[in-house]
Amino acid sequence: MGRWKACLTLKDVITRSPSVSHLSPMPLKVPQILPASRKGIQRLGFRFLSSAIPSPSNFYDNEFIGGNLDFGQKKYTLEPKEEEEVGNIPVKAYFLSTSIDLRSMQAENASNVVPPTSRSSNYIALKYCNFPQKVTGVGIEEKESYCCYMVVFQYGSAVLFNISDDEAESYLEIVRRHASGLLPEMRKDDYAVKEKPFLAEDMQGGPDYIVLKNLDTDGIRIIGSVLGQSIALDYFVSQVDGMVEQFTDINRGMEKTGSFTMDRKKLFQLVGKANSNLADVILKVGLFERSEIAWRDAKYAQILEYLREEYEVSQRFGNLNFKLKFVEHNIHFLQEVLQNRRSDLLEWCIIVLLSIENVISLYEIIHDTTVVSV
Repeated sequence: MGRWKACLTLKDVITRSPSVSHLSPMPLKVPQILPASRKGIQRLGFRFLSSAIPSPSNFYDNEFIGGNLDFGQKKYTLEPKEEEEVGNIPVKAYFLSTSIDLRSMQAENASNVVPPTSRSSNYIALKYCNFPQKVTGVGIEEKESYCCYMVVFQYGSAVLFNISDDEAESYLEIVRRHASGLLPEMRKDDYAVKEKPFLAEDMQGGPDYIVLKNLDTDGIRIIGSVLGQSIALDYFVSQVDGMVEQFTDINRGMEKTGSFTMDRKKLFQLVGKANSNLADVILKVGLFERSEIAWRDAKYAQILEYLREEYEVSQRFGNLNFKLKFVEHNIHFLQEVLQNRRSDLLEWCIIVLLSIENVISLYEIIHDTTVVSV
């Protein structure tokens, strides 16, 4: 009870003091009213016994954290210290081509390449520190939130970190110089990373953003890999959806007419397209490849699993595989129909040839009979 009594005494003295009553009506911050030392209290013109004043650490930590203080006619609230958000890093994922030459790109941008930390060869990370460096007491510090990063994948995705919309096009031009099979319409997805150094957990998730204690290069690689796979998977799903729509129209036509008109060459093209899409998703995009970074550190494994679950990568691949099975079933059916048509054609050709042969034989018999009779 000694601390509460001392605080009530402090409140009563401040309320009655004329020097405090004539203060400006501007809002007064609590740390100015409650100095963190006894010397600060003496500057206000008050002296108390040392035993009547609680120590500053106990005063703030035990008694008044989250509580209310009423000084005169003004009431102040001491809120608990919240986790401060120090950075909001925008992330943009693009899918702009079907293939990117990473070797030539790495050779051209050798000074910006971030040294790899794993044996994966289907991507490179580039770092552009155009922002001022942070000067500390021990030297110059570079933080990832002060730099721009670009993670480029061989299968055609590029993920940009800390780059605004008006600057993104200049970075994408670097990628286009080494890309082949450029898409007529580029795909884009937006995300964000928030930094909170005092976060209790390694990470927290949110709608279209993830909260980390700090964003490092391995975190950039993990986040970029999931976003790059997700935006590429969107493209391949759209390709398979186009094939599903084609076969749906064919089936509807067969339902009405009992037949279909499709060139054998076009059917083979659909077969090749379906097989190449499935191979690209599994082999080039690498949806099921193990991440060495996540394997080494559980923190990155947690981020990887959260993002894969957030973007429903496994579920979307399951839907893609189901649609490909539908396409495959229709391809087999149409191949059998075309094969039967070809067999029927060959049978009719044989029938026509046999008929011609019979006619010729009959003609020869009639001709020989006529000659003998003459």
